[in-house]
Amino acid sequence: MKLIISSAELLKGILAVSKAIPAKSALPILENFLFVLKGNTLEITASDMELTLRTVIEVDNAVEEGRIAIPAKHMTDLLKELPDQPLTISTVNDSSFECSWASGTSTLPYFPAEDYPEIVMTDETATKIEFPAESLVEGIASTIYATADDEIRPAMNGIFFDISPEATTLVASDSHKLVCYTADGVKAEEKASFILHKRPAAVLRSIIGKNAENVTVTFDSKNAVFSFDSTTVVCRLVVGKYPKYRDVIPQNNSNILKIDRTMFLNTVRRVSVCANKASNHIKFDLMPGSLEISAQDLGFSIAAHEMIPCQYDGDELSIGFKSTFIIEILSNMTGNEIVMKFADSKRAALIVPAEGEEDSGRICGIIMPIMI
Repeated sequence: MKLIISSAELLKGILAVSKAIPAKSALPILENFLFVLKGNTLEITASDMELTLRTVIEVDNAVEEGRIAIPAKHMTDLLKELPDQPLTISTVNDSSFECSWASGTSTLPYFPAEDYPEIVMTDETATKIEFPAESLVEGIASTIYATADDEIRPAMNGIFFDISPEATTLVASDSHKLVCYTADGVKAEEKASFILHKRPAAVLRSIIGKNAENVTVTFDSKNAVFSFDSTTVVCRLVVGKYPKYRDVIPQNNSNILKIDRTMFLNTVRRVSVCANKASNHIKFDLMPGSLEISAQDLGFSIAAHEMIPCQYDGDELSIGFKSTFIIEILSNMTGNEIVMKFADSKRAALIVPAEGEEDSGRICGIIMPIMI
């Protein structure tokens, strides 16, 4: 193999895939980037076998095609120290290659590409959909915080993609809270679904660039492939059945609170300082025109309460929540105002942005109350 490429472009390429390099692996070959030079393009792959990232970049001059596995850490550290300039990469024997720049040369080891495991993509049964990049990033960001860390129920550790001929809904839940994000323009001819683990979801969210318009999603029963620009992300899917989340979404909560989101969030943060650190319990006392939020920790003889104005239509109601869950949901919602709907003090409350309430909302959160 021999090629000439911009050192800055090469660094950009390897950083785009480096999140898939495992810190330590039972397969040492996975601690390398796989370089494949074909024509005037260099394909760079990194994988831990659960998550695979691949990108393609143009080279300035392809002298000799080839395939080698290059140590990821050494190559990344070297490129970070080089100013942008032409870089020549060439193999010198069966086990080492040279990186040459204007004023110096570095010799590094490489490994046969044949030792790199084959990356399994999707099969002929795969379903394909087009997802607007901005909507996918927003959907992941709006739901990923609600995923669980559950060893017994691994399906809860990911985001559930519920795809239908009408729309696609992203769902995440840890059994105490549930968040749904609906993308109306994303649909398939038949109903389909998959569960994407939170780790590849977070990586996917971080590497989709602002210039990306659409992400092509192809998935079967085992893997999902996300393709955009010159990047491909291959993810091993979570095996399991996701709970029937639609059954827990409240439909007829008649007590309705409308309130400024930022004021509500900041009040919960202030009052929760005096909540019990183990339970984080806070109490809402709702009455027409006002909401009182209170917390106390009898063990340390501390308490706090604050009254804030609101628009409330319903019966006087006292209900308890875990403050950390309220803070998470409010922090991850957008819009100036939110609507919170209650049935009574024992059933789940529904939270939606006020702007999307009329059309059922692009995003909604459900939170379970606690005994007070």
